[in-house]
Amino acid sequence: MTFTVRPLDPSPDFAGETSVSDCELVHGWVTHPKAAFWLMQNAKLQDVEREYMAIAAHEHHDAFIGLSDGIPVFLMERYDPAHVELQGLYDAEPGDVGMHFLVAPTDTPVHGFTLEVITSVMETLFADPATRRVVVEPDVRNRAVHALNDAVGFEIAARVEKPEKDAYLSFCTREQFLNSRGAAARGVTR
Repeated sequence: MTFTVRPLDPSPDFAGETSVSDCELVHGWVTHPKAAFWLMQNAKLQDVEREYMAIAAHEHHDAFIGLSDGIPVFLMERYDPAHVELQGLYDAEPGDVGMHFLVAPTDTPVHGFTLEVITSVMETLFADPATRRVVVEPDVRNRAVHALNDAVGFEIAARVEKPEKDAYLSFCTREQFLNSRGAAARGVTR
């Protein structure tokens, strides 16, 4: 499966490939029950617009819509963890890139789809030669994302307390990601 990404356009009048704005689309995703760990369950459309306008204006944070055959299927955020999310919670290194991703809810789930999405997100991040490792901070209770992170090479480094959650600070180097892909191609589970 091949995915493409494009910048999320937070303006209310942008409809992109769909008849709804990016924020209307994302609002439906982040408020869906399966997105509980996104922490926006009760967000109104205006809250989502405000959040993504702030991200668009931030010099250290970007948001993207992931597409499959031109259809929006996931949300990806890239950030500099020295300035966003993890500022002061760990010693950031040059080449660290923070990441969040969310797969759109569906009534017809496809086995392995979310693993393909996170793999594509990692490929996108490592396409930049300046990226040395990807940093994530998922909620400690989010077992599904821990399994996905493990499958693409992340290792948990520490448990950190953030204002909104207890999280597992995790890292994945380019080498760890490439090794995980090699193991997957050989049918080896990590």
